[in-house]
Amino acid sequence: MIDSPNDDWSFSTAREPAQFGACEVNGVPGVEHAAGGRGTLCGISARHTTHYLHLFVPDALQSCRQCRQEAEASPTQPCVQERLHSRVLESAQGAMRDELLAALHKGANVRLWINGRSTDLAKFYARLDELTHGAGPAAEAFVSAATIGLTNVEYDLWRFLVVLPQDGGRPLIARGPRDRG
Repeated sequence: MIDSPNDDWSFSTAREPAQFGACEVNGVPGVEHAAGGRGTLCGISARHTTHYLHLFVPDALQSCRQCRQEAEASPTQPCVQERLHSRVLESAQGAMRDELLAALHKGANVRLWINGRSTDLAKFYARLDELTHGAGPAAEAFVSAATIGLTNVEYDLWRFLVVLPQDGGRPLIARGPRDRG
């Protein structure tokens, strides 16, 4: 499938609502609150709450009304394309970088963004053998670090692999033909 252009897409129109963890006040079951830095958005101290492994859903029936209002009033967050664009700006200049930056500006599909053990990511997610440009430096990056991040971005005829060193090093970009299946 060829990507169809969406002329209305931009970083600003693709911004996402702020997300907060869910918690419950100890001894008061049935009402979920949005967890902020030091407590709930409605002002309850964190020491009086139990946190859950899911996000606060503002429009859920069990959501605290004040937390709902605060969450909905919170500033939006950059979309995944904008966050990756910021990281790619740190990479070495070149044609692939420019193509990837342009693709992200157009809303390219970020299929995967994952961090983990370099050997596992290289083996299961990088698909280095399918890359036709920049495969060598990308493979070296996986060998030289214990943990690493990677993203797969699909746009037009290409699958871009962005290797994101965890030590603050410069991201590396490689690409190969896009899997059409």
